[in-house]
Amino acid sequence: MAVTGAEAVVRTLTALDVEYVFGIVSVHNIPIYDVITTSTNIKPISVRHEQAGVHMADAYARRTGKLGVAITSTGPGASNAVTGLFKAGFASSPVMMITGQIDTPFYGKGKGVLHEAENQLDMLRSVTRRAESPRTVADIPGAILRAAHDALSGRPQPTAVEIPIDLQFGEGDVDVPTTVEIPRLAPTDASIQAAIAKLAAQRVVIWAGGGVIRAEASDELVALAEALDAPVITSTNGRGAIPDSHRLSCGAVSPGLLQAIQDADVVLAVGTRFQGSAVGNFTFSMPGELVHIDADPGVIGRNYPTTTPVLGDAKSSLAAILAGMNATANDAGFVDDVLAKSAAAREQALARLGPDHQAIMDTIRELSPTDTAFVRDATVPAYVWGNTLLQVEEARTSMHSTSAAIGPGLPLGIGAALGGRKSVVIQGDGGFMLHIGELATAAQFNVPVVILVFNDQGYGVLRRIQGARFEGRTNGVDLATPDFVKVAEGMGVTAEAVAGVDAFKAAFARAMAHDGPYLLDIDQASLEPLKFM
Repeated sequence: MAVTGAEAVVRTLTALDVEYVFGIVSVHNIPIYDVITTSTNIKPISVRHEQAGVHMADAYARRTGKLGVAITSTGPGASNAVTGLFKAGFASSPVMMITGQIDTPFYGKGKGVLHEAENQLDMLRSVTRRAESPRTVADIPGAILRAAHDALSGRPQPTAVEIPIDLQFGEGDVDVPTTVEIPRLAPTDASIQAAIAKLAAQRVVIWAGGGVIRAEASDELVALAEALDAPVITSTNGRGAIPDSHRLSCGAVSPGLLQAIQDADVVLAVGTRFQGSAVGNFTFSMPGELVHIDADPGVIGRNYPTTTPVLGDAKSSLAAILAGMNATANDAGFVDDVLAKSAAAREQALARLGPDHQAIMDTIRELSPTDTAFVRDATVPAYVWGNTLLQVEEARTSMHSTSAAIGPGLPLGIGAALGGRKSVVIQGDGGFMLHIGELATAAQFNVPVVILVFNDQGYGVLRRIQGARFEGRTNGVDLATPDFVKVAEGMGVTAEAVAGVDAFKAAFARAMAHDGPYLLDIDQASLEPLKFM
């Protein structure tokens, strides 16, 4: 069937069940956008910076489990997006970026053509699992499908496809699929039987990561925890894999919680790579024996010696264990001890908040439906309470800046809201400035995102680190910040300034009831300081 290259792109994305594309139209992708305008399946979200577009695709993918897609121009547009691809990789998020490229007769010849980037493919390969560059119109669907397959398979990772502009305009006979399925990675029977044998121990703890959520395995995780009467801790990426209100939930990993599991005979780790910051950069010693389930063979055994490896996706592996085991409940005294110690660790962490931030955190949970997505940027409130203490009840409702980069909060919040019903962003003023232009995107598409800017007029995390390490001296951390209310209103976003806990509760209620974006500029000086260091 003869179609243009741009039509081949859009038809393949439709077969991949793509609902949104995030990006900026340009001379090197305009044919694709033209076809999208006639599509009834795909809606383009026009962003103000390509990096933000990839962040939105990342959050959309984490919120829905689907492929997140960004479209950029070649050269400067693609290079702008690289940070977003890097962060999506850190988050194990299935994101695909489609970018333009100059005409094939000029490609790689260094002639100074507009937006020329002859080494673009190498740049993209440095931050993706796969980067493709089709040479004919007929090659386009296959290139996109290979990239999508690699993005969605195993431990998800970002991918990219660059398409020369003459191929987008050109025509060719193209075989475009109508549907695409990505099979689950099933474990071997031998590995499942070995895991079952280890789980007959009397003191078992489950460590659940983002792979549980990616595999839609929360039901299986909870069922196994209940069958074993095993306490469950989660990585920050794994929050929501088990409801925080569940009796066996110990919450997100923390130093106090790590101490609580030191007497375990077996740790069952599911879909986690034990990210360095969660385990004190590997100063933590894993207790007992480690049974490690993961869809990525490179993760198993990388950071901790694994007694029993299980290569498979979390849902298939946990279901097989449940089907084959005769459950032996944990030692009741051990379980009670772990739960008591985890509760004590939580109380100790809450003490660092003081009454004001705890009241704000409780208000956010009280007034937010359980399917609200909580998005945290790299900021002091996120580190102290947003990432670990704010209660999470459903999978795919918790996300953060996994690479600890500042700034992605707002675009992540927009992508999460478009993938669900509503999102709440916890952000500092310093990080907020990096993508403040996306307020206009939120307004244009009336995105239901509530932006909480905790304003201390600078980079609060770095200010505290510098002050502690260099005898109180700081540099580059105090910022001249604009009037965020006026800026937001100027971009079409409803906003108000907030000082104090009582004012926050009333304002947050208005924000949650509002149909569309809403910003609260929270004066940190009006709140009792957090005990961060």
